[in-house]
Amino acid sequence: MRWEDEVQFLKGVGPKRAARFAKLDVHTIGELLSLYPRTYIDYSRPVSVAEAPYDAPAVVRAEVLQKLPGRRISGGRTLHRVECSDGTSALSLVFFNNPYTPGKLKVGEEYLFYGKVGGGFTNREMIAPQFLAPDAGVCLTPVYPLTEGLSNYTITSCVAHALKEIEEVPDPLAEGLLEKYKMPAKGKALCMIHRPAAAEEAEQARRRLIFEELFCLQLGLLSLRGREVEQTGAPMEKADVAPFYAALPFSPTGAQVRAVQEIAGDLCAKAPMNRLLQGDVGSGKTLVAAAAAYMAAQNGYQSVLMAPTEILAHQHGETLDGILSGLGLRTALLTGGVKGRARTGAVSAIESGDANLIVGTHAVLSEPVRYYNLGLAITDEQHRFGVRQRGLLASKANRPHLLVMSATPIPRTLALLLFGDLDISVLDEMPPGRKPVKTHVVPEEKRRDMYGFLAREIEAGRQVYIVCPLIEEGESDLQAVTAYAEEVAKPLLPRARVGLMHGRMKAADKAEVMRAFKEGRLDALVSTTVIEVGVDVPNASVMVVEDAERYGLSALHQLRGRVGRGAQVSYCFLLSGHAGPAARERLQFLARTGDGFEVAKYDLQTRGPGDFFGNKQHGLPSLRVADLATDTRVLKAAQQEALEVYKEDPRLLKPENAALAVAVKALFEDNTVMN
Repeated sequence: MRWEDEVQFLKGVGPKRAARFAKLDVHTIGELLSLYPRTYIDYSRPVSVAEAPYDAPAVVRAEVLQKLPGRRISGGRTLHRVECSDGTSALSLVFFNNPYTPGKLKVGEEYLFYGKVGGGFTNREMIAPQFLAPDAGVCLTPVYPLTEGLSNYTITSCVAHALKEIEEVPDPLAEGLLEKYKMPAKGKALCMIHRPAAAEEAEQARRRLIFEELFCLQLGLLSLRGREVEQTGAPMEKADVAPFYAALPFSPTGAQVRAVQEIAGDLCAKAPMNRLLQGDVGSGKTLVAAAAAYMAAQNGYQSVLMAPTEILAHQHGETLDGILSGLGLRTALLTGGVKGRARTGAVSAIESGDANLIVGTHAVLSEPVRYYNLGLAITDEQHRFGVRQRGLLASKANRPHLLVMSATPIPRTLALLLFGDLDISVLDEMPPGRKPVKTHVVPEEKRRDMYGFLAREIEAGRQVYIVCPLIEEGESDLQAVTAYAEEVAKPLLPRARVGLMHGRMKAADKAEVMRAFKEGRLDALVSTTVIEVGVDVPNASVMVVEDAERYGLSALHQLRGRVGRGAQVSYCFLLSGHAGPAARERLQFLARTGDGFEVAKYDLQTRGPGDFFGNKQHGLPSLRVADLATDTRVLKAAQQEALEVYKEDPRLLKPENAALAVAVKALFEDNTVMN
């Protein structure tokens, strides 16, 4: 079989099982072999039944004494029990609706059993353990990501068939690189990571595959930037921001001035700007975007700013119009909710050039919109847009300058990886007068006291946000919000005007609720996390987050940033009735720290990038094996080697780079980089 063959034709798969593999994003033999184990079971050091930790995974060596007949229990299930002993203590194995697995065990034989040891002090038991014969000659067995209908045993078996039947494994790494870093060839690395003889062998394979993944990622990003540099964008000559600063009712921060200078230098260069503007909540990114739009307008170019939601687009439109209208610039709003004459007027102003700045959602990408002379494209909260969306936006003009804004603080080394095709400006200074938000971790027994405080804030004319618990399995966000409002919020705030917001609401309805809250027609807003990043309600003084231990610290920091936007002292209350010691320490760290970059660093160290960024990792390719928080040393080497290859063969057209070109193309979603 070949690397690119469909997985359904592999022995033991077929169409039905292939459909299940598709849920793991596995469609080909190559993708199956790239489904790397997430961990391993080490059978080399078994413990006795008595030594096994309670309710934690362990490997126990025991002899099968008897297999009891299956019996029906509640819920229509069948229970199969196998009694074992290690010579000193008894151990019961329990299997539900599965006569096949215990049927493979032989009475009188010893096995190594892996699972959680539970039960009582005298009747220890394991539920559905995995097992091996002691003489199986295997120390480590892989544990794969699973989906419904695919067991770990099934995936292990299919991977073994693929390793045996594949004719040739294409290797993206040249022999020189393998020798330089003492790495195994791709085929050998796959055997080592799926069927390691020892932990050291698995780690050696993992390092090699991490290097390959980061190497391909960096080459793709270099290619993306190189394609943009090859073409002239919208070179500008004027970058005089003195009139812009003079029109402001306040002085910009030093960080804002520095960022504007960096953007001005990019705009006046021949190559299109590709810059990330990164700043904590409230650091003033919108003002920098306004300065960039002003400079573009000075040179006769239009600018467009795309926000992830209608609510945020409307707010940006109001803010930017307030800044730029006094300078003679016109701002047009274009979202899916703009209809009729308003939409016709906006589209007409964009096409005629009367609109200097266009603010909108993804509607600015729609085909009917024609720009008169687009020179600058700005995206807000880039992690909600993929590489493909950025390309569509840029296609509206001949390589416009691109400014990406993000309120998600990212440690610089990680930002260089995630946004490797972008230069980076950081707003690390807060505008004067911005008060820190007082943050407190609130135990369950203090809930009523906290609500008393909320009532007093509302009586004083303030407003509060209340973020509902995360949705439980089988529960919709509508049910979560409604139940919480009726059972908790309204009884404890009987005089308050309580509004509801959840993800199932139409965009127009969400916008109306936020408008009512901004205008003071609601005292409290009960919501899931659809409260938008960047939404500005200066009168809101309290943010309450239920079940706070279930969120990442960076997400909590973003929610905290919804308050503290007015002159009054603001508060964030983190309710946590079920947190363990580690989770409580994380929340206490947030209570002590207001610096979003420090919060992000701590969050990455304690939770990892998967929780920090979500599955799509800011629209860049999802990585199968590399860890963005811990593999920085490998990253540096991969970046250096990728740059050397790129200098010699930027389009990877040389015959010796054929496998590398395929690997880079496959890594990036929608083949946006290498096409």
